[in-house]
Amino acid sequence: MPPKRSIGRRQTPTRAEFRRLALSAEIGTVTRGQLAVLAQNLPCTGMVNATEAYLLTTLINTAPAEAFEKGGRPIIFKSNQQLAFEINRSAGRVSRLLSRLFDAGLITMQDSGNYKRYPTRDVEGVIVDGCGIDMRILIVRYRELDELVRQARVEKAAANAALRRYRGALRNLRRALASACCLPQRKRARLEVRLEKVITLVGIATRAPSALLLRATALLEWFVERVMRLPRRPEVAFVRHDSACRCAGSGMHKQSTSPDSHEESNDDQRSATAGPLISPRVGSASEGASEASPRRRRRAIIQPRHSRQEMVALQDILRAIPALSTYGLALPRSWSDLARLAPQMCRIAGISDHARRRAVDEMGEHRAAVAIAITLQKFDRQEVSSPNGYLRAMTERAGAGELHLSRSIFGLAARYTMELLP
Repeated sequence: MPPKRSIGRRQTPTRAEFRRLALSAEIGTVTRGQLAVLAQNLPCTGMVNATEAYLLTTLINTAPAEAFEKGGRPIIFKSNQQLAFEINRSAGRVSRLLSRLFDAGLITMQDSGNYKRYPTRDVEGVIVDGCGIDMRILIVRYRELDELVRQARVEKAAANAALRRYRGALRNLRRALASACCLPQRKRARLEVRLEKVITLVGIATRAPSALLLRATALLEWFVERVMRLPRRPEVAFVRHDSACRCAGSGMHKQSTSPDSHEESNDDQRSATAGPLISPRVGSASEGASEASPRRRRRAIIQPRHSRQEMVALQDILRAIPALSTYGLALPRSWSDLARLAPQMCRIAGISDHARRRAVDEMGEHRAAVAIAITLQKFDRQEVSSPNGYLRAMTERAGAGELHLSRSIFGLAARYTMELLP
């Protein structure tokens, strides 16, 4: 036999909680006019759509104004057929709309045994209770819902302001590119490519969040400065809050020798323009003195080569990856910050989430973040046509122990330094 159809209105803990909350309403604290205005403004919060708000306004206006005064009972006894006639919808549609309003906590409903809606009166004929659509929950939640409407208006105003700034910055940049006749062709082409990337990242401007629009606006304004050949803005120096060497005194500690042993020195040859190599074993704020003890050095030597963290200083990464500033990303202040930026860098470069997870599983979170940053920089320089495939290739090389991130970092830093020279 087919299962019997359930009889009665669906019961949920949320609906039961709304019924209990409606009993605590203080009638007379909110007028019917205030509730009607609130119902008309609720669609801006996303809680209800226009049709649901129209039905809610109709319900509020159905109850007399005295029902919302002290001693009144704002309960509606109209049938679904009558409400359907008033809002020009079907009775079935009205039933579904009432259920949605009930689930949203904007009304409560008390059903009778035969689903008829009728009032219960005392000996003097005053309504004291009834089975119908109860509006008291709106009185209880009025302050909360009114605050949601106010916040939605503030966010909409901020989004409109961000949208106007973005469109103005975009217009200024296009005008600057059109009027800059002395701009080198290579630089113009690079700026135009970056402009298209920003436009693609934003997408439909009217639907983009205000935070993204503000970052894009700052980036476009920076492009205008580059077109106008204004002097470069002073960069904020990266300041570490702890010493680079715990055993160092008041004098400056300088790392002048490679921290790797003689057996591993051939693997870390670098160009003359590269900066000093920083290893996780020394020179970082989280490790000990600059010279490891013989026992510690012997333990580091026997460590497998593919598992050794070929990390560099965070300052070298910031110097080698100017694309972080190009795309408006917040400059990381720690390795954890760099790891948290990895998903954003993947979205900008078009790297899939599966490729990122494989890189994290194979290389670890920090090394994977460095590899993604290298991929983003080469993608920005148009040296990589498929960032997704490039990261997968780096992951395979890391699994084979043939990936040297430090060489790529110092190579990119050297090329960027040479480009800045006049």
